[in-house]
Amino acid sequence: MSIIRIEDIAHVRFRAPDLDAMETFLAEFGLVRAHCDDSRLFMRGLGTSPFLHATEKGEAGFAGLGLRAQSAGDLNKLAKALDAKVEALDAPGGGQVVRLTDPDGFAVDVVAGQAPVAALPAPPREALNDVRRHDRLNQVKRVAAGPAHVLRLGHCVLNVSNFRASEAWYKERFGFITSDELYAGTKENVLGAFMRCDRGAQPTDHHTLFLAGFGEAKFNHAAFEVADMDDLMAGNAWLASKERRHEWGVGRHVLGSQIFDYWRDPWGHTVEHWTDGDLLDAAWGSRSAAINELVGLQWGPPMPPTMGR
Repeated sequence: MSIIRIEDIAHVRFRAPDLDAMETFLAEFGLVRAHCDDSRLFMRGLGTSPFLHATEKGEAGFAGLGLRAQSAGDLNKLAKALDAKVEALDAPGGGQVVRLTDPDGFAVDVVAGQAPVAALPAPPREALNDVRRHDRLNQVKRVAAGPAHVLRLGHCVLNVSNFRASEAWYKERFGFITSDELYAGTKENVLGAFMRCDRGAQPTDHHTLFLAGFGEAKFNHAAFEVADMDDLMAGNAWLASKERRHEWGVGRHVLGSQIFDYWRDPWGHTVEHWTDGDLLDAAWGSRSAAINELVGLQWGPPMPPTMGR
């Protein structure tokens, strides 16, 4: 039994020496300013979360991730079990936070009670024509040029130094369920796992957290859900037109099944656009998958050697 069961990822945090440059990139990526001052930048998506991406001014680097608890009561329960404090969250949306540190020193903010914001308009869902159905009749399709429309943060990937130690730490505190455990050679040689939230009968993303035990502990990437494939492709063209650094894509993963497109921010942090991922409930259970399923694709270009480095 875990101490609590978190319901989703809340945000990722970074440091950067130039907040204006970070905001310009993130706006081109499809995020919207929630708040900015001399030392902090908060960016939101089109959904109701008050922010998804936070940057504090300083030496460039990954500063941590946030997980959303189901209630303030769960925060109190977590704090009591771990001899931690419940503090006010000084960020858009307010609320409360318990600040923890995982086995590799990654900061983990567990938040609750944030005030939702009004959703911003997303592109309308248009009918599709394919060989099975012709639903768009007497209606031409025109995809507007511009950034993708980020709705929400979907997952974070961390490279960890000891997978089993990190897996136990996150599962014991937050109730994660393994969706796919990765092995190389034999099933006993486990390298990492895609883990999802335990929300019972309510489906959730195939993975909210992926722990990759590939050696050095470091941030790998954060993934943001966009409206649909047309939106992802429009975002790809927009970022390319701004001469941003493309990392990998467009393709469709095997594990998680999502269509993906990876980019680097001005300081080299990898951020992903994705759409059409798997949704699983708790009863779906867990699987084992060989490492070639991680690097393999259903379609798309091969993984570059720079990915995750």
